[in-house]
Amino acid sequence: MSAPFLLDLSHTSHTSARTGIQRVARSLWRELGDSARPITYDPHQRTWRALDAWERDNLAADSFSRKRGATWPLSARLRGYSRRLFSSAPSTQHASALAPHSGLLVPELFTPAVGATLPALFTATSGPRAAVFHDAIALKFPELTPTKTVARFPAYLRELLAFDGIAANSADSHATLVAYWDWLGVPAAARPVVVTIPLGIDQPSAVAAAHTAPESALPVILCVGSLEGRKNHLALLEACETLWSAGTRFELHLIGLAHPQTGRTALARVQSLQAAGRPLRYSGPVNDATLAAAYAACAFTVYPSLIEGFGLPVLESLARGKPSICAARGALGEAARDGGCIALEQVDAPALAVAIARLLTTPSELAALAGAAQARTFRTWRDYARDVATWLPTLSRRP
Repeated sequence: MSAPFLLDLSHTSHTSARTGIQRVARSLWRELGDSARPITYDPHQRTWRALDAWERDNLAADSFSRKRGATWPLSARLRGYSRRLFSSAPSTQHASALAPHSGLLVPELFTPAVGATLPALFTATSGPRAAVFHDAIALKFPELTPTKTVARFPAYLRELLAFDGIAANSADSHATLVAYWDWLGVPAAARPVVVTIPLGIDQPSAVAAAHTAPESALPVILCVGSLEGRKNHLALLEACETLWSAGTRFELHLIGLAHPQTGRTALARVQSLQAAGRPLRYSGPVNDATLAAAYAACAFTVYPSLIEGFGLPVLESLARGKPSICAARGALGEAARDGGCIALEQVDAPALAVAIARLLTTPSELAALAGAAQARTFRTWRDYARDVATWLPTLSRRP
């Protein structure tokens, strides 16, 4: 059996956030098993190392957080300082201490601090080095993206050039990355190989399907996704308010972490609608069991996002036989292509209101879309991990 490759989980092993990138990283860790060796950059020890037990426990936990950032307990920080101060090896030691390994996979959008240490990690890695590319939303919608991410992104896209291969989540993300390097004038010989490897989803199990949410006297429309600018919740809330004002009866259920910067306006609108007595429920981030119950209880889902690197909630909705309203373009268009969706050319409040009203008032169309969703097959996280693990050894090590 060949040596495992290194799997960088520097952020995901220190957070309970369950947004898209963390779900990808956690799923790879779970499905790759012994073929991958999870590692982290320890800023307190100032070195790359294998994960400690508490970090592995954090990866395995079905917990969630209302904060996206990484958290290092005081005991872990002190342990890192102690290791650095009393170790006989220099604090700048490289990944040779993690040998043997057959390559490196970086599935996270790494921070400047981690990026600064990657050259040393590359030097100590004899096999191919690959990264997962999620999206270029910060380039396309900077006004809807956190300012720190916007400031970071150009340097990040240049740092990706040092890898041997890039696995984009969708054809749209693939094309956007290549187009950016074209715009920079980066010659083909100076670029890594870029491929498209679509993500997987958790297939609903019999246990998950048995979960039920509190019954509502109204049909429930579910929206799963972080409350942030590009997710376009304001348009959805405006559409729902238009329908409620016209006498349409339904409940809107929102699930997802609110971003403290770009989600603030949507959160305030949620609270004002609730204060006005509208049938609107906001659950924030939830665990897997609660999410399964919400899917089981809804009539259909709406995913009003303007742009995604992949769009996991659309496929997760369809896999549960629940039709979805989403955008017709980009990665979301790829997700909607094989049926089960109302795909909108414009994801604004009027278009969303019309689509929601159609599904609420036309049971035959809702049933037809549900049937189309149930007829589809979906990639699993195991499929995704297998494809990544199969692709990585095929890469040639670049100088």
